[in-house]
Amino acid sequence: MGIRNRLPHFAIRIGAIVLVVAVAIAGCSLLVDSAKKTPNAGGSPGVTALTGAVPTGTDSGLESLSATPDQVTPAGGSTTPGATTAQIASAVSTATPKPATPKPAIPKPATPKPVAPTPTPAAPQPTGPPAPPAPTAVPGAPCYVFPNSNVWHASVAGLPVASNSAAMVNAIGASAYLHPDFDAVGDGIPINYVTSSTPTYTPTFQYADESDPGPYPIPSSPRIEGGSDGHLIAVDVTQCKLWELYQARRAGSGWSAGSGATWDLRSNALRPAGWTSADAAGLPIFPGLVRYDEVMSGSIEHAIRFTAPDTCGYIYPARHLTAPACSTLPAMGMRFRLKASVDISGFGVHAQVVLKALKKYGMILADNGSPWFISGVPDSHWNDDEFHKLQTLHGSDFEEVDTSGLRNG
Repeated sequence: MGIRNRLPHFAIRIGAIVLVVAVAIAGCSLLVDSAKKTPNAGGSPGVTALTGAVPTGTDSGLESLSATPDQVTPAGGSTTPGATTAQIASAVSTATPKPATPKPAIPKPATPKPVAPTPTPAAPQPTGPPAPPAPTAVPGAPCYVFPNSNVWHASVAGLPVASNSAAMVNAIGASAYLHPDFDAVGDGIPINYVTSSTPTYTPTFQYADESDPGPYPIPSSPRIEGGSDGHLIAVDVTQCKLWELYQARRAGSGWSAGSGATWDLRSNALRPAGWTSADAAGLPIFPGLVRYDEVMSGSIEHAIRFTAPDTCGYIYPARHLTAPACSTLPAMGMRFRLKASVDISGFGVHAQVVLKALKKYGMILADNGSPWFISGVPDSHWNDDEFHKLQTLHGSDFEEVDTSGLRNG
């Protein structure tokens, strides 16, 4: 077919296209006019679909782009244009769960100013063993008779009775009476209080290998114990030292003795093991004496020295024996106490001071001699009648104490 024959067909197609475009333009004009003439319920331009206007009251299926007080979009729901607030509220109450009413906020209390804490009293501590007593003072001197941790000051009131107590009491004499070996007429072991200016001597000793060489301070007219023991006790109040001699006697311009020993009253040191002293047990004498000044103070704060006829071996704190150890006789250093059950209320007030000490601190076996003789310092102020009543007590009123755990501090 030629070009001429194709022209009519081409013209027809062009005309059809023009007609469609014209109809489309006319339709758009009508659509714009309709949108201008139909306002939204809230006064805002309505949203329409390209196919025509959305009738009032019909759900468009589109979410609102904005909302006025009368146009509220429920959470997760769609907007119904033109619905009232009451209608929206009704729809929300039935279509969605009612939100929980928030609790009112609680105002935060003001932060208090820091206040210094009140100190809490310390909790009471468990009660332990009683504190050791103050050491016995040396009259007229800034010294004590050994530290308070020394066994001479250790209370034995709470210690157990020794397993062989009855046998030891019988060995000394269960029926033998207690005897104060001191009085107002001069019996006892006297004390010489000396200073650094007191003359000194180096005695010759019978037992030199177990004696401290000295020199020993000895006054020009010293007080010496009567009898065969002849103890000479000197306390140096300026150096706080103790000097003791056994069987002291003049020898020309000097002195001689059976044995001698010295102690620093500020120390707990013992004699070397096996060594004697001025006492057979190797113990100091002075710490175990009953002194008038102590009794007048109302208390004796140490054990008391005593003697027994026969002994064997030694135990702490003694350091020396007079016979080999055995099981039938008491040992040097053994400690006995007056039984707690013994009634002492019938004794004189000063005698009771001694008896209370015998219950609390007991007595230490220090030498061979008469049974249950307790040692003291002679003093003209003693009331001998009062102390003679101590003889109504007997060995059976005493018991041996287990002191295996006692040691100097």
